[in-house]
Amino acid sequence: MEITKIGEWLEILIPQDWDGLSIESILKDSWGIPKQMLHQFRMDKSVKLNGEVTLFNTIVRKNNRLLLHLFTEEEYGVEPEYTENIHILYEDDHILIVNKPAGMDTHPNEKGQLGTLANVIAYHFQLNGVQTKVRHIHRLDRDTTGAVLFAKHKLASAILDRRLENREIKRTYLALVHGIVKQKKGVIDKAIGRDRHHPTRRRVSPTGQRAITTFKLLKTIPNKEASLIELELQTGRTHQIRVHMSDMGYPLLGDTLYGGKPVIHRQALHAAKIRLRHPITNDIIECEAPFLDTPSIFEV
Repeated sequence: MEITKIGEWLEILIPQDWDGLSIESILKDSWGIPKQMLHQFRMDKSVKLNGEVTLFNTIVRKNNRLLLHLFTEEEYGVEPEYTENIHILYEDDHILIVNKPAGMDTHPNEKGQLGTLANVIAYHFQLNGVQTKVRHIHRLDRDTTGAVLFAKHKLASAILDRRLENREIKRTYLALVHGIVKQKKGVIDKAIGRDRHHPTRRRVSPTGQRAITTFKLLKTIPNKEASLIELELQTGRTHQIRVHMSDMGYPLLGDTLYGGKPVIHRQALHAAKIRLRHPITNDIIECEAPFLDTPSIFEV
């Protein structure tokens, strides 16, 4: 798909497979824009065809120019904060994927909080003349490293939120766990809920939310009594991997909240890869996030 950013507008050259569709069909069916946003687009006259505002039932033809008003100025929502290094894995006008270091929250948990990845992203936007709200699509625990996905405008955010909910965004993690895992691969399908006896801890609970994790054994490390595991989330519950592995009897190294021993300074969990369809072009985007710890806690 041929797309071009022109000021606050996105221009899409209508491809062959959209020839004969209505504008509404493209927005609602091809992109899956939520009804409320579709209504707002109509009310704000945020859609043009060949430079003119037109009805949503208008039929488009190949090489027509569809324009969407996407790049409106917004408050960042967080205070921009300088950092020496920001590890960008992928960026264009629509999405941003960043490799988060350990010891950093994904976003503020209270008003005015600094030192989060969102603050750093806001500074990055400011530095590059981008005036848009910082929108994380998913998040990582404070001491988990790896790939985090952000949307750079409302449409990308709405599309990616739905795809995350529909399990269309594939996230692959690496974890070092205590013990020699015998099972080569498997699926953990156990609901997770809050632990009534601890303010932040979660636990496997039949009354909790459904949580599904798939895992594969990569290697065992007998001299460390540990195993390296690759995991994929089918759902995105708080502390999901940490809770599931602990429940299996294989807590993560360094994860003292869930029974791990403090043999390293943090839980050994890294979001190593993310794979998704681009929210606008539908191209496949795949990013691998290198380890950020020096020395790497995974080099065992």
